[in-house]
Amino acid sequence: MTWEKVAYIIAVSASPVVELRGAIPLAVSMGISPLSAFLISVMGNLLPVPLLLVVFSPITAQLRETKLLKKIFSWLEERTRRKASLVQKYEFWGLVLFVAIPFPTTGAWTGSFAASIFKLNYKLSLLAITLGVIIAGIIVSVITVAGRGILR
Repeated sequence: MTWEKVAYIIAVSASPVVELRGAIPLAVSMGISPLSAFLISVMGNLLPVPLLLVVFSPITAQLRETKLLKKIFSWLEERTRRKASLVQKYEFWGLVLFVAIPFPTTGAWTGSFAASIFKLNYKLSLLAITLGVIIAGIIVSVITVAGRGILR
């Protein structure tokens, strides 16, 4: 395993949309062990979360003031509110489950955005997202290893 591979997997897992759901299978396909893929991807996926929890509210408020982006951010916020009703209802455990379910648009980025929209406590949100990312990482790792075994 080279530093270039590690850096690449960290970058992929830290990126929105793909996150560790794509990074773990990618890492394993690059010859990285499933355990290392899990650890690197979880670390990379969590890397932007502390900053996202701080900046999402002021950035979206600012961008919502522009004519061009107002509709986009209103749509994004409404969509997140609908998808993250679990977060609004159950807060901490809702956020854990929302991030843990490895479906598209339910990862750390959207979880951070949902925590921001619902004005959840920073420390509890960070802990909930961390737990959710770890659970999602375990699920994706198991599916990746099982899928690899089936394809052999």
